[in-house]
Amino acid sequence: MDVILLEKIGKLGDLGAIVQVRPGYGRNFLIPQGKALPATRKNREHFERERLALEARQKEIYEQAKTLAERIAGIDVVLDRPAGAGDKLFGSVTNSDIVAFFKEREIETPRGAIDVPHPIRTLGEHVIRIRLHPDIIPEVKVRVERRANR
Repeated sequence: MDVILLEKIGKLGDLGAIVQVRPGYGRNFLIPQGKALPATRKNREHFERERLALEARQKEIYEQAKTLAERIAGIDVVLDRPAGAGDKLFGSVTNSDIVAFFKEREIETPRGAIDVPHPIRTLGEHVIRIRLHPDIIPEVKVRVERRANR
């Protein structure tokens, strides 16, 4: 299935690229999310008419992501969790925990943008990525400390 990308998508391509994707990915994800249009002649003409507006929108999204990355850059996430012997946590640190940490500091980060390469189940320092934009992926340190007995 050929689609016209309406925004830059990671390994697929840039705005306006006509790429071939699997039909299910196009029909069930890209098109409903507004990230692509089927590559018909009518849609190609429509895209060319709207190209400037879409490019302006992409630039705005990029600038917002850049601003958010600058705010996030200086922050180390510190979470206290109960842990047992051997520094193993009771449970694990999730994307929601990290989003809640940022929310307390009035920084809105989308939960789906947080990329934890492996589950955080031990005390210590871990590095995660936050995918704000295909070109802007800041790394953040997450330090998990033992919760003090209360």
